[in-house]
Amino acid sequence: MAAPRQAAAVMLGAVLRGTRPGPGWAAALGGGLPGSPLVQAARAYARPVRRSRELPSQLDDIPPTMLRKEYASLPIIDKVDDVVKKILSLEMAGQREKVKIKMEQLAEKVRRAPNDNGSSEVQVAYLTAKIRSYQEHLQKHPKDARNRRMMLMAIDQRKKILKYLRRTRYDVFENTCKQLDIEYTFPPPYCRKVTKLWLVKKAFCLQALGKHCIRYNTHVTAVTEHARSHASNVACDHK
Repeated sequence: MAAPRQAAAVMLGAVLRGTRPGPGWAAALGGGLPGSPLVQAARAYARPVRRSRELPSQLDDIPPTMLRKEYASLPIIDKVDDVVKKILSLEMAGQREKVKIKMEQLAEKVRRAPNDNGSSEVQVAYLTAKIRSYQEHLQKHPKDARNRRMMLMAIDQRKKILKYLRRTRYDVFENTCKQLDIEYTFPPPYCRKVTKLWLVKKAFCLQALGKHCIRYNTHVTAVTEHARSHASNVACDHK
């Protein structure tokens, strides 16, 4: 009975001090026996391993053997060794270079001409690749406030460009949304809550505007009459 009491005293003292118990608490808890069932149960305990689920990425369709953009057009690239090709491929590239490749792939779907890099459709394609990259990053790191802010800024910029395309060239807007798999949602209509203060302000503004309009009309009428009388006097003097 002395061992459990001693172990309880050790644990209670550690809790009151706000520290962990010393190395001898397990021996006191098991009565000093290395084969105690309590010690074995404590040793056998293991925290379960958290397995992170694999999320789909927009970069999955890019083959890892594809060469980087700056090396793919070199004429000597066919004569180099396989090890060198592997080093120059996307398998050894970073996330930023892969996103650039994805941006170019999306831009090819909506590009007007081979050298088109600044049209509204191409800008939407570039922003779409960046937004999806931010979304994938935030699924793994939801507390990253900086990238969340950058994603929201990119979404707002893309929304402005799509709104402009929809107003000016609806066929291009429709084709861009279809090729890039974008679901365009209309902004909610502005709805202001009617309050007593707002009604009083509106009535006061209408009253002030009415008085201003009356004064303005009176002034315009007076100026018009003066101009007519002056014109008639000048005509009489010439006669």
